[in-house]
Amino acid sequence: MNNINTLIFDFGGVLIDWNPAYVFLKEFRGNQDEMSHFLNTICSWEWNENQDAGYSLEKATEERVAMYPEHERLIRMYYGRWEDMLGYEHTDTVELLKRFKDNSTYRLIGLTNWSHETFPVALERFDFLSWFEGIVVSGTEKMKKPDASIYTLTLDRYNVTARNAVFIDDKLENVHAATKLGIHGVHFTTAAKLKRDLETLGVS
Repeated sequence: MNNINTLIFDFGGVLIDWNPAYVFLKEFRGNQDEMSHFLNTICSWEWNENQDAGYSLEKATEERVAMYPEHERLIRMYYGRWEDMLGYEHTDTVELLKRFKDNSTYRLIGLTNWSHETFPVALERFDFLSWFEGIVVSGTEKMKKPDASIYTLTLDRYNVTARNAVFIDDKLENVHAATKLGIHGVHFTTAAKLKRDLETLGVS
């Protein structure tokens, strides 16, 4: 018997598109290799994730400028033009989300690795974020996926039983962390696959 009553969604890569290339590809005149080097070594994903855990954008920027003064203009652009890196909504996934909102069968909760300083931009841009009963933002909590603590916080805050919830994320490590806590995990790749995976769990 299906006892799932809560769907916990990641945002970036599942419902919302975000990509630094929207800004930096033009700055590097279309040179993918040079852009990739900058984004892999100077303003890297790991560096950005530190801000997702609550570190100050201003401090992070100044520290990186001190390390790489020759790249100051580009480093300051990373958060200075962050809003331009925020792309479109993933329409197919949002349509699936709307079905769950409209039939009111499942509770909808968000769990996202996102800086608390930039998340208000997303809230203003994407109306569908208001459909969630609650949203846990890593930067606000100063903890992030895949640390078990942020999943436990989410379950406790919204009185969710792990076995009654499904967690959806585009990163396997985050999904695995959820399943270790007894939450049903779904690795997101496409909306069509998500729909099938949820149906397999009895969620439709």
